Amino acid sequence: MRSVHLTEAHHQFRAQVRGFLDEHMLPFAEAWELERGMPRRAWKQFGDHGLLGLAHATEHGGSARDIFHSIVFLEELGRTGYAGVRASVSLHAYMATHYLARHATADLRAKYLGPSIRGEKIAALAITERDAGSDLSRLATTAVRDGDDYIVTGGKVFITNGANADYYVVAVRTATPDPQVRRANTGVSLLIIDARVPGVTIQRQEKLGWHAAATAELRFEQVRVPADRLIGRENSGFMYLMRGFQLERLVAAALAVGGAERSLDTTLAHVTSRQAFDGKLSSLQAIRHRLADLTTELAGARAFTYHAAWCYAEDELSVTECSMAKLLSTELACRIADASLQLQGARGYLADSDIARIYRDARAGTMAGGATEVMRDIIAQQLIDLGPAREGQHQARSSAKA
Repeated sequence: MRSVHLTEAHHQFRAQVRGFLDEHMLPFAEAWELERGMPRRAWKQFGDHGLLGLAHATEHGGSARDIFHSIVFLEELGRTGYAGVRASVSLHAYMATHYLARHATADLRAKYLGPSIRGEKIAALAITERDAGSDLSRLATTAVRDGDDYIVTGGKVFITNGANADYYVVAVRTATPDPQVRRANTGVSLLIIDARVPGVTIQRQEKLGWHAAATAELRFEQVRVPADRLIGRENSGFMYLMRGFQLERLVAAALAVGGAERSLDTTLAHVTSRQAFDGKLSSLQAIRHRLADLTTELAGARAFTYHAAWCYAEDELSVTECSMAKLLSTELACRIADASLQLQGARGYLADSDIARIYRDARAGTMAGGATEVMRDIIAQQLIDLGPAREGQHQARSSAKA
């Protein structure tokens, strides 16, 4: 897509990424689906090609590329049609390691972030619990200080990379919630917990889709964690997560745009080759118009995702734009997958068809990183409840930059 945000360097990078994925991912992705996770050698290849550190500083081993290099990478990752792989890689590169890069000590970055960028260690982000997802006020996993350690007790569910990770960035409660605070989002901290230490139990979780994402349930039973594994300041985790969620939602939008494009590509290939009545399926007006509508909607979702990426680069607190981009793109990816399955008919309905896998995978994008309903609530809150305050903050920031 032509865009004012993309330069020749971005187009060249897209070609490089596509070549890497064609050679090092796509021939093996189906096996990774069956094995329910990516092998170590695959992570190392992503790392060796610099694809796990695009957003990270050079001093940490990354390449410090601009946001649109990441958008291009994520779109191409989405275009592969294997959402389990894209979930694993994006979670590692843009979510779990994000908190290390922004808030961890130099020692922790050297021990965990550098090896993660090189693909030598696999990271997971452990926030969701059985009774706590987007609502962080319900977090029940606790970390109680005991001398030079924290004692962690609780559990996490639906953790991408959970079965294969070397370490987890875990949201824990280090202080009792203040009953005077409306949503009780106080006392949340982030800890690094190594996966293979006493008291950590890992149980794989089987899902409808995202099969290569190595999803697991985690249990922490009196796990002793050195206090120097704390990321940033104690009881500041809520603030860190609120900022990080905007990047997570932008990433989800870019992946969904790429996935939706793959859906349309497979459908176009089908309707332009499939004979029906006196010609090809693609000659039927009903099909032509439906594909025209979907392609137009996808162009709009991509353009808005690019706009949200620009907003994020200008101001990480681009809550409305990132939430809108995720809402728009992930819901559209579901609609396009559904239409694509319908247009491919019985062939598409076969369990091992590309579009059947894409159809199964697409729905997860509307849940992970904040469900569609949560995105709508956030957007409405920004629009109705916080509108005047947001406008004043925007004007203040614009004046400061001027």
